[in-house]
Amino acid sequence: MSEISKAPIARLLSQAGGERISAEAVDEMVKYTEDYVMKVGSEASKLCVHAGRKTIKADDIKLAVERLKL
Repeated sequence: MSEISKAPIARLLSQAGGERISAEAVDEMVKYTEDYVMKVGSEASKLCVHAGRKTIKADDIKLAVERLKL
């Protein structure tokens, strides 16, 4: 079972211009989204530990995205 709800993903795909979106397309986008969040979160966590903190901050996320070039 996925952690991210399908309805918001379907809405975002519609807002991106999709007139009709299949259930399979939503499922696939959920997988990619979760994978992206895990990669960025993992890198941000490493940065936060390196800085001697336990809390991931917005700057950690920004730097993680830059470092991963995703």
